[in-house]
Amino acid sequence: AHGEIYMIGAFTSFIVATVLSIYGFPLLAIVIIAGIAAVVWSSSYGFTIEKIAYKPLRHAPRLSPLISAIGMSIFLQNYVLLAQTSDFLPFPTLIPDFPFMEPIAHIVGSTDLMILVTTVVVMIALTFVIKFTKIGKAMRATAQDRTMATLVGINVNNVISATFIVGSALAAVGGLLIASHIGQINFYIGFLAGIKAFTAAVLGGIGSIPGAVLGSLILGLTESFATGYVSSDYEDVFAFMLLVLILIFKPSGLLGKATNQKV
Repeated sequence: AHGEIYMIGAFTSFIVATVLSIYGFPLLAIVIIAGIAAVVWSSSYGFTIEKIAYKPLRHAPRLSPLISAIGMSIFLQNYVLLAQTSDFLPFPTLIPDFPFMEPIAHIVGSTDLMILVTTVVVMIALTFVIKFTKIGKAMRATAQDRTMATLVGINVNNVISATFIVGSALAAVGGLLIASHIGQINFYIGFLAGIKAFTAAVLGGIGSIPGAVLGSLILGLTESFATGYVSSDYEDVFAFMLLVLILIFKPSGLLGKATNQKV
């Protein structure tokens, strides 16, 4: 249900930004407050979903959490559909045009630049947390071997909850930025975004943060190529064709490492 958390982050920032703009708040304050609200609200959703939909299935067969995730995804989509209708809502402009970008405004917009800068900053920060902090090492240990992590004193339940909170916060940031970029939102925007996020992660290599960013760039370039040289109707076809090819020829991804598992 990661895509739906992304969608909730977009809707949260939309509601907060709309209310603050009505009361005449300056743009910078609107961006900061809307961003914080989206992160906090989405993180609370992620934490709650983990407790309700995943924790009870911690020792269930691997297919069970997947089915639970699909069910939660459908529930969240319809929950937002009932609350906000199926109409596309115009998302307010949160990122102004930067004067220094006027010469290249027809190529790269201010929102595009902000997305790129935010992506690089988040990638560096997340890589640092995962590799060098105590909670990051606990996350890696839990991902590699949950039983062994428990034996060395790691509270696996807390680590998994923290992982869901961090992932949901990042999804909220993505939802805010992309909603500002496309200029409209509805209850279904998270579905395709979630699938493409998975595609990018597989393409770059599951478990590799730089790989996920690289996979996203390649996926975006592939879609742009399809739109520019073929047809926008085939944009998603090319994206998922790329996923099929990478799964066939290099399942570990471009920057992922193949692991040997003893049976």
